[in-house]
Amino acid sequence: MGMMEEVVKKAEEAGIRDKVKIMVGGAPVTEAFCEQIGADKYTADAASAADAAVALCRASA
Repeated sequence: MGMMEEVVKKAEEAGIRDKVKIMVGGAPVTEAFCEQIGADKYTADAASAADAAVALCRASA
């Protein structure tokens, strides 16, 4: 899970954080962890991730 936080940090360092959406999820991840690392969306499984990705794309369009 440490690499998830690193991805968010690297996106910030590269100056692209406002241009990309970062989603995290799966069994070891929680909503609180998502918020803690600054990711945009948490989903519990791959099936809900697809719907969440569509929603994020629509919201940023």
